[in-house]
Amino acid sequence: MTNITAAPTTRADYGGGQAAFYSNSNVVPLPLIEKAAGVHMWDDRGNRYVDVSSGPAVSNIGHGNTRVADAMTYQARQLEYAWAQVVQNRPNLDLSARLARLAGPGFERVSLTSGGSEAMENAIKLLRQYAIATKEPSRTKIISCLPSYHGATVSTLAISGDTRLEAFLNGFAEPSPKVPAPLSYRVPPEFDVSSYADFCADALEAKIVELGAENVLAFIIEPVGGLSTGCLVPPDKYFYRIRDICTRHGVRLVFDEILCGMGRTGKFLTAHHWPDALPDIITMAKGLASGYSPLGAVLAPADIVDQLAELSGFEFQYSYNANPVSCAAGLAVLDEYERLDLVNQAAVMGQALREGLEQLKSEFQIIGDIRGLGMLLAVELVSDRQTKAPMPIESAVAEKVRSHGLNNGLMIYARTTCHGIYGQWFLVSPPLTITQAEVGDLLERLAATLNDLANAR
Repeated sequence: MTNITAAPTTRADYGGGQAAFYSNSNVVPLPLIEKAAGVHMWDDRGNRYVDVSSGPAVSNIGHGNTRVADAMTYQARQLEYAWAQVVQNRPNLDLSARLARLAGPGFERVSLTSGGSEAMENAIKLLRQYAIATKEPSRTKIISCLPSYHGATVSTLAISGDTRLEAFLNGFAEPSPKVPAPLSYRVPPEFDVSSYADFCADALEAKIVELGAENVLAFIIEPVGGLSTGCLVPPDKYFYRIRDICTRHGVRLVFDEILCGMGRTGKFLTAHHWPDALPDIITMAKGLASGYSPLGAVLAPADIVDQLAELSGFEFQYSYNANPVSCAAGLAVLDEYERLDLVNQAAVMGQALREGLEQLKSEFQIIGDIRGLGMLLAVELVSDRQTKAPMPIESAVAEKVRSHGLNNGLMIYARTTCHGIYGQWFLVSPPLTITQAEVGDLLERLAATLNDLANAR
């Protein structure tokens, strides 16, 4: 076990790294990581950690994969950069074709970006430009859920559902219209999970009608949530209902799979769990290049993209779109998915991990709920399991579980969202390469972490 008890108290005169921009109130140490391999990371003092949350949910293929590093090195020596609006490059063509085949019918076109926030931006702009080109300029409204998270640009923060952002957005950006997320643990007392899902679907249709269907561009949702909802998995019928509602009203349905995609839920696309309720657009990132290079993607149907290309083309691109080295990383990552059968691994080892977490729940009263899908899981912490009373915001439980985790050799991602009104939780989403023995080690260290947390309350 490690012995990390305090965060650095001084800052560098020059530089300081990314951490220099974080709040001085952060009491959780930030170890200086010097190397990583598989599911493990080592700091400058030689302490070893299990990467419980994959950074979060980025390092799908594990750290230190030399096959991917070699593919990137080779590409950098051949062609390191090519501006996509004046030339084409082979890695871009190969990666887009491969992703489209894996995604299946309805997602024949792939636009590559430098990450998830850019992917969400491009998805929104693509649909907006298509609406203008097809003589529907009134479609300006984007509906999203509360709570939710969709990126860190100004526009994607406005789409995200987090009450902490109200002051930031006030007078600066227009927050999107929100509808309730179909929660599965903290449902209102007059509902069960099924009836609340119906209520949330009804709320979407009511919001479309309220805004005027002709004014609504899209409804955006995380099909399986990330930290914003603690890995919420809505009931199956919810997806069929929102697909029907969006179709009837001419509203585009967008799945944000930036965190939950790339096989983490046991299917290549999370959308593949509901094949008869597929969205119109899917955004991906994180596991797409698994941390080896910045990379995101927008998956779109050929009919939209090809028609827009005839009418006006998609004008809004970035300098690093379809970067050859990033594309080479993406292709090598897909090779590793195939070689290691990682989509199936996510389903099989995810079940083993969930069973272990359920065992911990039986031992620790501070665990209220375990939820998620595949290798994307969350542990919700409560002050009273019977009443589901959340941990109070002043308890700083998110920071405490991270600190106790570090002391037990775990890198855990936890952060309070929406002022904690929907509860507090942490992500359990290790690399998909994790072995049974490593699952056992993770669970043993997590038990020690929870024991420390419970005793310190």
